[in-house]
Amino acid sequence: MKIDKKEVLRALENITVPGEGQNMVESGAVKNIQVFGDEVEVDITIKNPSLQARKKTEVEILKIIHDKVYAKAKIKVNLKVEAPAKTTVNEIKGKPIPGIQSIIAVASGKGGVGKSTVTANLAVTLAKMGFKVGLLDTDIYGPSMPIMLDVALEKPLSINVDGKNKMKPVENYGVKLLSIGFFTQPNQAVIWRGPMASKALNQMIFDAHWDELDFLLLDLPPGTGDIHLSIMQSLPVTGAVVVSTPQEIALADARKGVAMFQQEAINVPVLGIIENMAYFTPEELPDNKYHIFGKDGAKHLAQDLKVPFLGEIPLVQSIREAGDVGRPAALQNGTPTEEAFETLTKNVVQELVKRNTALPPTEAIKITTMAGCSAVKK
Repeated sequence: MKIDKKEVLRALENITVPGEGQNMVESGAVKNIQVFGDEVEVDITIKNPSLQARKKTEVEILKIIHDKVYAKAKIKVNLKVEAPAKTTVNEIKGKPIPGIQSIIAVASGKGGVGKSTVTANLAVTLAKMGFKVGLLDTDIYGPSMPIMLDVALEKPLSINVDGKNKMKPVENYGVKLLSIGFFTQPNQAVIWRGPMASKALNQMIFDAHWDELDFLLLDLPPGTGDIHLSIMQSLPVTGAVVVSTPQEIALADARKGVAMFQQEAINVPVLGIIENMAYFTPEELPDNKYHIFGKDGAKHLAQDLKVPFLGEIPLVQSIREAGDVGRPAALQNGTPTEEAFETLTKNVVQELVKRNTALPPTEAIKITTMAGCSAVKK
């Protein structure tokens, strides 16, 4: 018996394509039908890649042709799967915080370079200049900001804002502060895996009532890891500042810190590099400079990476002592230390203005694959 191709086509109109709600002729799933006497060859393309969908489609084609066209037909089904490309797998979209104008991340590739000290002094200097400033201590495992701002014994209050309970940041020296250090005991170690640490950070970001801020500073932990990605996925960071000391061992890691922000998947503008502990000046010899850790290392790195050099902070005993007692050295009026931090802060603000003039607002990054977490060559 010779089978009519049109009858086969009409029969296939009774089969619904899995997951599409149309029959396979209407949807275009039937690509070709060839008839040779009592032999039928059907080319089908579906979008559902599951084995169940493929088997169901094939069985239904065989059954409908046998039932409605010819019971003894010899049928061959060539089934192809064309699954649509997934463009939003595990996509995490950051949420802007109303009222916050600029978010500046302060980072270092290496620990022990004084990043938190620089952040605390940058914050209080901005506040002295009349800006509204917030500071988020994102170092979950080693929070130090409560001590540096003399609020270690304080606790954030719970307040009601528009019917929702929010954390009210602790405030001192004109700086609003949140830190995991407020929620742990001084001798308690935080032993959390990455997801739990990220969840705690998100609570401090989005469950806090920061109110109106000109600047929110983020004191990032050392390195380039999970916390950094979580922060930049959660917040549209306006720009980043990298702190380093002059010696080569610190510069090597600072280079990686800059590379992290410049990675295509992250793309946060680097406002510049700060050289901390640039030189030592004894109190009894105020005109002398001793470059204990090397000279101009961070300045040369900034030139090499083509990013701004924001300034140098000397290695001064009073800066360390001020941090230990909770009164940042930038509050020491009329001193070279205050002047150094004021110059540094003005340079940061100046680079931020340039960045806002030349570049569009930063979006929170959207990492959809592990490619966003890979090593990069710079």
